[in-house]
Amino acid sequence: MAELLKVNNLKTQFNTDNGIVKAVDDVSYYLDEREIVSIVGESGCGKSVSQLSIVQLINLPGKIVGGEVIFEGHNLLKYTAHGAEMRSIRGAKIAMIFQEPMTSLNPVLTINQQLTEMLGLHLGMGGEDARKRVIELLGLVGIPAAEKRIHDYPHQFSGGMRQRVMIAMALSCNPRILIADEPTTALDVTTQAQLLELMKNMVDKFQASLVIVTHNLGVVARYAQRIYIMYAGRVVESGTTKDIFRKPRHPYTIGLLRSIPRLDEKEGIKLIPINGMPPNLINMPPTCAFLPRCPYRIEKCSKETWPPLTNLHDQHYVRCYVNTEEKIGEPATR
Repeated sequence: MAELLKVNNLKTQFNTDNGIVKAVDDVSYYLDEREIVSIVGESGCGKSVSQLSIVQLINLPGKIVGGEVIFEGHNLLKYTAHGAEMRSIRGAKIAMIFQEPMTSLNPVLTINQQLTEMLGLHLGMGGEDARKRVIELLGLVGIPAAEKRIHDYPHQFSGGMRQRVMIAMALSCNPRILIADEPTTALDVTTQAQLLELMKNMVDKFQASLVIVTHNLGVVARYAQRIYIMYAGRVVESGTTKDIFRKPRHPYTIGLLRSIPRLDEKEGIKLIPINGMPPNLINMPPTCAFLPRCPYRIEKCSKETWPPLTNLHDQHYVRCYVNTEEKIGEPATR
């Protein structure tokens, strides 16, 4: 498959009264055509900010301070955030499904008004043609009686239905890349499964690529071809879904997998949480950011800076000294 998006050494910071927050610190990844990739990590690890940076939706006091976002042969970070070039890409070629639809949809405009605005802005579509397209989109995402519901307001929809409206809005201009930022937050597990299956089907139908941003590895096991694990603003492990689930090599990835239930585990096996809290991104230590929480740490970890991403094989990369020097086994005693 051809490479569709390439992010190189992306850095995004927030200037606060207490110091500079390095929310995204030298992040690189790629996305192929018609591929589903997931970015996984705890809250505050930088996964959402990295995606907002791609389409330049970072507001003050945030600032993109370095890196490249190569899409269709152009570096998007060279465009002005609110200029015509960036607006022609944002929503039309790279679309986002935001985390909380109730705060993303305009509460005083009908669904029809909000979707037709997108169609008019990017496709020049209006009148009856736009109305028919809106009804078609709502039907595609599984909203019944779409002809009547287009005149409803966001508060008249359930949480799952609002998220379906957001998916319809994101797909309205047939984008090449769809970014789903925590698309199943605050939804019950049945609705989560329905929406994830819907997004997969829509990606197949429109031949688009999908980035799923989530904190839950279990959510993406069925859908993603590749996974990037983020911690403290950096990618600490990446690989195919098979690599990440069968042969996790970073202690943080292992911790995430051990903290979620599995159907193939023996009865009585207890979940193992990751102890401690994520680091303060203002006063980052020079050593590995996961060091205080790591049960596998060795002496070198406390003396050296963050290790570089090391290629284990094929597409499997890890940022850890333990994995480059010895095979991970049982957690070391503290």
